[in-house]
Amino acid sequence: MKLRIGVIFGGASVEHEVSVISALQAIQNMDNAKYEVVPIYISKDRLWYCGNEFGMIENYRNVDTLLKKSSPVMLTCLDGEFCLFSTKGLFHKIIDKIDVAFPIVHGQNVEDGSLVGFLETIGIPYVGSGVLGSCLGQDKVVMKQVFASSNIPVVPYVWFFENDYYERKESILKDIQEMGYPVVVKPARLGSSVGIHFAKEESELLKYIEEAFTYDRKIVVEKAISDLIEVNCSVLGTVHCMEVSEIEQVFSDHDILTFQDKYVGNGKTKGSSKGMVNASRVIPADISDDLSNQVQNLSKQVFSTLNFSGVVRIDFLIDANTNEVYVNEPNVIPGSLAFYLWEPKGVSYSKLLDEMITFGIKEYKERNQKITCFDTNILENFGGLKGSKGKLNGK
Repeated sequence: MKLRIGVIFGGASVEHEVSVISALQAIQNMDNAKYEVVPIYISKDRLWYCGNEFGMIENYRNVDTLLKKSSPVMLTCLDGEFCLFSTKGLFHKIIDKIDVAFPIVHGQNVEDGSLVGFLETIGIPYVGSGVLGSCLGQDKVVMKQVFASSNIPVVPYVWFFENDYYERKESILKDIQEMGYPVVVKPARLGSSVGIHFAKEESELLKYIEEAFTYDRKIVVEKAISDLIEVNCSVLGTVHCMEVSEIEQVFSDHDILTFQDKYVGNGKTKGSSKGMVNASRVIPADISDDLSNQVQNLSKQVFSTLNFSGVVRIDFLIDANTNEVYVNEPNVIPGSLAFYLWEPKGVSYSKLLDEMITFGIKEYKERNQKITCFDTNILENFGGLKGSKGKLNGK
C-alpha cells in the first residue's frame, strides 16, 4: 500500500513563489510506485487548500481563479488518521487523508518552526527539521550566537532591533564604522537573499537599513569579504546519521548572490524558473582539498549543533586572500531541496526524496518512544480552585 505524502507549500512569506517552485519540482520527482502525493497549498492569506490541481505549475499563473474553484481545508487527527477536512458549510466532510507531511516552505511564518510546530501538535510524522532546528536556522542573529558557543567561525557582525536603531542610532552606526566598510545589510529572519544589500559607505548603509526594516524588525550588518569565494554544501540525515553532498561554487554579477541570481537567472528562459538550479555555479567547487574538507566538516558540525534533520544546505564564505572559511548561514529547507548537489554523488532527486521521507518516519518513531505525557489525571479528585493556592507546590 502506498504512503500518502502531503506536500505542504506556499504560506504568508515573501518567498511564497519560491516555495511553489521547490514543492512542484519535488512532486514531479517523487516515486509514484511508493508514494501517492497530496499537494497542500497555503495561500498568502494563510488558508489551506488541497487537490491535484495544486500540483500543476500552470495553474499558478492566475492564483485567484485557482482558489475560487477550491474550498479551504484544515488538517487534524481523527481516530488515529490525519484528515484534511473541508471548512466550507455546516458539515465538514473529509476531503483527503495523508500519512506523512512533507513541508517544502521558505521563509517567515512557515520555515521558521511555525509550520512544524503545528504538525507537532497534531502528532503527524513529518519530513525535515523540528521546531528548534527550524527556529535557529531562520534567525541569522541567534544562529551566530549559537555558533560562537561551538567555535564555528562567522564574519564580524552588528545586530539590532528596529526600536534600538532609532533610540541609539549613533552608537550602532559607530559600531558598524569600527567594523569597517564594505558591509552586507540583511533582514535577520528572511531567506532567498530578499532584502539583502551591499553597502560601501554610510549613505548606502542608511538607505539599506531602512529598506531591511520593511521586511523585518531585526537587522544584522556583516563585515563583507572583499576577495570572496562563495561555496555551498548540503547535509542529509539526522544528528545521529549524516552524510555530505558535493560542494558547489556559486557566482554572481553583483557584489553578493541575489534573488535574481538564484531564481530568475539571466532572463533568457522566459517564464521557466527552475528554482536554485538557475544560479550560476561550478560543481565541484574550484577549491583545494584542504578547503573542501574544512567545508564538509563544518557542514556536519552546523547540522549537528543546530539540531537539523532531512536535507539542509549550508552556505559558506571563503576569504581568497587568507583561505579562512566562515559559515554564512544554513538553509533549513533549501531551494529545490539542493537536489543538484546530490546528483554528482549518484543520488537522483527521486532517491533523495525517498531518503528524506525515510529519515522523517525514523525520527517520528524515535520521538514517540519518549515519554511526552502521563497516563494519569491529577484533576480527577480536584475540588476546585477556591482556597487551593500553593497546594500543588506542596504535593
